Amino acid sequence: MELIDIGVNLTHDSFDADRDDVIERAAAAGVMRMIVTGTSVTASAQAAELAASRPGLYATAGVHPHHASELDAHTVGALRELAAQPKVVAIGECGLDFFRNFSPPEAQERAFIAQLELAAECGLPVFLHQRDAHERFTAILAEHRGRLAGGVAHCFTGGPAELDAYLELDLYIGITGWLCDERRGAALREAVPRVPLDRLLLETDAPYLLPRDLEEKPRNRRNEPAFLPHVLARVADALGVAADVVAQAATENTERLFRLHDAERSGN
Repeated sequence: MELIDIGVNLTHDSFDADRDDVIERAAAAGVMRMIVTGTSVTASAQAAELAASRPGLYATAGVHPHHASELDAHTVGALRELAAQPKVVAIGECGLDFFRNFSPPEAQERAFIAQLELAAECGLPVFLHQRDAHERFTAILAEHRGRLAGGVAHCFTGGPAELDAYLELDLYIGITGWLCDERRGAALREAVPRVPLDRLLLETDAPYLLPRDLEEKPRNRRNEPAFLPHVLARVADALGVAADVVAQAATENTERLFRLHDAERSGN
């Protein structure tokens, strides 16, 4: 089974010493393609550079809500330039995070709207983040959804009600190892069986969210894209569907949303 990890923070400094080995281990596990997440202008530029250097890697370009206070006209211009690169396949990670509030909510909303407008301008889908901000996030997104080329609720952790709201907005749903967390994953475990196969995407969010039920955990507690097959197995169990069927659906969904075949041809 060939898998695509739609959310890997591969430019994170925890990968600096062995990034090539991480990519090789992923490939050995069947994770042949990955989308490297951009969370600031600097991180997005690094993600785009890494993606351009290797086949099978792609990138997003955006400003995470934690960094929303940094977004200004210059930042939007820099993201626009990155979005023009052929292997940048989405705008984001963008959205709202009222759990941490590292940037004030008002700044987060302004940055979110600016990036939704940029995505509509560029014709790219959005890579979305939401935590403890469901009502405002949904309301803002609904105002712009008609102009967007699709989007994914990255690292979805909510329950059935939030899932239904996102499906109503015609979003894809990204599932991570949060599903494997016996402490915090109950709502997600209730929601996953309701995710339509044609809306499902798979991701690790590495180096974060190491699945807690891995039999052999790495000593450094770092998540890797090589663990995506473990997430796949847990999703397949929750859906009551064979893992190869889930893998094929998730791969086709990812190719469709992010237009990966077009990106690969343009990037060569």
